[in-house]
Amino acid sequence: MVSCNIAKQAGSKGLVKLSGKIEKLGMTTFQYGTHILTADAKTYALKSGKVDLNAYVDKEVTLKGTKIDGYPIENGPELIEVEEVTSK
Repeated sequence: MVSCNIAKQAGSKGLVKLSGKIEKLGMTTFQYGTHILTADAKTYALKSGKVDLNAYVDKEVTLKGTKIDGYPIENGPELIEVEEVTSK
């Protein structure tokens, strides 16, 4: 299990800051996102139009992003649009 942290940004609706290891999305029961990150025993699906998430696979990172409205669906995780990633 990967040790992770989560913190919501105060005063900013839907903004999140997550820490953990980014992994490529494999076979899942849900059909969205390109990568996943587990923080505080909760899995998040990730996608990004700004950041190449493949560059951070299997690395410990802290990321900032926005929760996408309408998720989770299909009993899947919340979907985060990643805006920024920093390696630990």
